Amino acid sequence: MEMFDLSVIWALIIGFGVIMYVVMDGFDLGLGILYPFAPDEDARDVMMNSVAPVWDGNETWLVLGGAGLLGAFPLVYSVFLPALYIGVFLMLAGLIFRGVAFEFRFKSRRNRRWWNRAFCWGSAVAAFAQGAVVGAYIQGFAVKDFAYVGGALDWLTPFTLLTGLGLMTGYALLGATWLILKSEGHVQAWAYRIAPALLVAVLVVFAIISLWTPFVNPDVWARWFDRIQLIWVFPTLAMASAAWLWSAVHRRQEGQPFVATLGMFIFTYLGLVASKWPVIVPPDYTIWDAASAPESQLFLLIGVLFVIPIVLAYTAWTYWVFRGKVKVGEGYH
Repeated sequence: MEMFDLSVIWALIIGFGVIMYVVMDGFDLGLGILYPFAPDEDARDVMMNSVAPVWDGNETWLVLGGAGLLGAFPLVYSVFLPALYIGVFLMLAGLIFRGVAFEFRFKSRRNRRWWNRAFCWGSAVAAFAQGAVVGAYIQGFAVKDFAYVGGALDWLTPFTLLTGLGLMTGYALLGATWLILKSEGHVQAWAYRIAPALLVAVLVVFAIISLWTPFVNPDVWARWFDRIQLIWVFPTLAMASAAWLWSAVHRRQEGQPFVATLGMFIFTYLGLVASKWPVIVPPDYTIWDAASAPESQLFLLIGVLFVIPIVLAYTAWTYWVFRGKVKVGEGYH
């Protein structure tokens, strides 16, 4: 294994796990954010039924990414957990409320409105916390001698508030395009109506964050222009995906809007990674500084190489089995 850099391999594995979680759990979080604005209770049934068979499997990638970070890059845990403890707690609490709402909403009649709220607020809080964590990663951490030396609320700044709201808007767009793909009739018509407005909101937030980032982290600005041939490819492809999405919605395509939205997320994510690589604990610590012993990385890698194909296989099988439209009055009960 000396010819392979295990730290780079693990960075790629964890990066893959993170983007898989974002795009796969993002649309059901987005549906939760859109829940209060649905046209009626039938639409809410369709929204929840469209993700009920797959939502818990989507979170497998969150577990994989978290466990991989702990084993392969322990410095990330030793810095991120004290720096982002409250944000991570909010994210997990939101996911718990969202998950419980899936199970109880269909069983409860008298208190259904409260489970609707749990689904909505759990999704919104989890999405906001994830976006704020991304913003904190962009702006960096106060680290000295491989330990976090900042305060418990240093992660919460105007910039991270914006990134939190931005990810909520992005997830809502992903949820709307998923609903276009999975629904029909008045539910699909409503999703078509809201998708363009959500796209405009996402682009506005993306533009503000892009202009604000150099003032939050000057190192990112330098990287943007030092590596202009590479880094600017990703925002260009993200904007091309946005144009494709706009066109597909107005042409009333069903599958293309969701694929285009995935493209926006993936290319934006790759742009973020390229802006920070190989730094994993901003502002200074690289993946090699944060890595565990090569023996530990190799031991874990052998297991992960068996697990990932299995996860991909059962995920693909689940989506295949539950393909097709979700109709009013049918689905998870």
